[in-house]
Amino acid sequence: MNKNDLPFIDNVTFDEMTIGQSASLQRTLTQQDIQLFAVMSGDVNPAHVDPEYAEHSMFHGIIGHGMWGGALISTVLGTQLPGPGTIYLKQSLKFSRPVTVGDTVTVSVTVREKQPEKRRVIFDCCARNQRGETVISGEAEVLAPTEKIHRHRVPMPVVHLDEPTESLEVQP
Repeated sequence: MNKNDLPFIDNVTFDEMTIGQSASLQRTLTQQDIQLFAVMSGDVNPAHVDPEYAEHSMFHGIIGHGMWGGALISTVLGTQLPGPGTIYLKQSLKFSRPVTVGDTVTVSVTVREKQPEKRRVIFDCCARNQRGETVISGEAEVLAPTEKIHRHRVPMPVVHLDEPTESLEVQP
């Protein structure tokens, strides 16, 4: 059973966290993920949404948005470690390799440092593809929760993407 299928969402408080503790999730990038991220963010860079353009790019095909991977890091921090009650303060990301449709990415966060005076936690963040290659690395700083939170998961809506009915041709 996937953690997202569980009826509750829990956190890990600052006092409960230990150096080296980690959490992760795994996702496979789909064409629909790319389209939804483009619609949601407004990032319609042709490298992500235009197969003809992307075929002639340095990657020779459509690539996922780098921030899709960044959003997965945010997901781990906000839902698992530390989880609910976490305040995201800072994130650095290095994009090492593209993620393409069908790639399975494992995103992990690991507690590197705890700062008790401000209850801040520094995490090493990493995303690896199915070949074990690092696609994203970086660090995150959060303000960790001090109180336990145990909540029912809120059901999310189902999203359906409809293909456009006509193309937007620009006349010269």
